[in-house]
Amino acid sequence: MKKIGIIIPTYNEEENIGSLVDAIKSCIPNSEIFVVDDTLENGSKRILQDKSLVHYFHRGKKLGRGTAVIFGLEQALKKIDIEVFVEMDADFSHDPRELKEKIDFFIKDDLDMLIASRYAKNSRIINWNIFRRIFSLLSNFLAKMLLKIPCTDYTNGFRFYSKRAAEKVVNKCGKIGGGFIVLSEILVVMHSNNYKIGELSTVFVNRKRGESSVGIKLIFSSLFGLIKLYLLKKKKNGI
Repeated sequence: MKKIGIIIPTYNEEENIGSLVDAIKSCIPNSEIFVVDDTLENGSKRILQDKSLVHYFHRGKKLGRGTAVIFGLEQALKKIDIEVFVEMDADFSHDPRELKEKIDFFIKDDLDMLIASRYAKNSRIINWNIFRRIFSLLSNFLAKMLLKIPCTDYTNGFRFYSKRAAEKVVNKCGKIGGGFIVLSEILVVMHSNNYKIGELSTVFVNRKRGESSVGIKLIFSSLFGLIKLYLLKKKKNGI
């Protein structure tokens, strides 16, 4: 199997990160993991220091999930033997047991980007409250209306990239904002460059430990970023 690089952005995930890394290694033994930690204290470093092929980067300031993923991809690209790049959350909402099936599909279909879509047929979302369900549905509906990219999930951060796609993300993305809007920005960049994008179903489970970073400030920031992204796309398309 090709060498896999897995980027995990974290913020206050000391309760989860050690167990998650162990679960990933159990499923994908040849993976190299890049943890980008925006927590003020670097408590995760102690948890991860004895784990093999795990690289820990402590930024020490909440700079946004999107910039953490871009930073992680940049570090992973320095390893010339990595051919498939994965981003996933640290709270077990993205199940490590899905990795092998999705990596195999990604390679077989020769994709540049694969999205584990919560809204694909046969997907499930478990233990979300009504507020999160409404916010996610509205965000995806608005993104679909504005960006018009043929996919079902613009905002799930369980994704797989080819090397050329990872390089494109590092060089072109992060200009709209630093948070979750980067997920939609990446889609726009991939689609506008005619990169091959696919989707697979997933089971998304709301976190059992720790607290979600989704709040009112992040919601308004994401919506504002989506409008900026739409205006930028419209300008570039000349429509």
